[in-house]
Amino acid sequence: MRPEIIPYEPKFLVTLPKLAEVGTAWNGIDRILYDIVNRFDIPQHAALEFGVQFGYSTTALANVFDQVRGVDTFAGDVHAGFFGDHFEETKAKLKPWPNIELIQARYEDYCLFDDLGQYDLIHIDMDHTYQNTYESAAWAVRHSPVVILHDTEAFPDVKYAVQDIAQDYGRKFYNYEPCHGLGILVK
Repeated sequence: MRPEIIPYEPKFLVTLPKLAEVGTAWNGIDRILYDIVNRFDIPQHAALEFGVQFGYSTTALANVFDQVRGVDTFAGDVHAGFFGDHFEETKAKLKPWPNIELIQARYEDYCLFDDLGQYDLIHIDMDHTYQNTYESAAWAVRHSPVVILHDTEAFPDVKYAVQDIAQDYGRKFYNYEPCHGLGILVK
């Protein structure tokens, strides 16, 4: 039996001062980041992101956290489309945020060589398959007290993986339905 999904209702919204001007399905989630940080008493030192694409969510996190590390292949995927290698282009667009470090790698490879170890928050928004969502989230919950996963409403496999991680790792699963859905896993 899968655990209860707790509806997430933000108490306040914050318009962040500066975000990357790129197309995104994440638009709107940026406004609840401070609510999440406040509600779950999250320190704001280091965040990690698996799935940068063009950097909108990365810049949103960079408004809230002192250091943001974004990991992506920068080639696209089966769900978002394939764009060719856009690492340098994305890096140039994110230059105004000096607290962002981009790493071009598959998340699996990054996990083998991670040098920080623990993060205040980890965001996952990758290829939306059950297997990759589950595997990346399983690593993430061992390295952060709060893990957020985008597209819980857009991709049923993402929601199922989040539910299974909540069950297998003893986490509460909050779900924010707008903006294609955001799963929030907390201890």
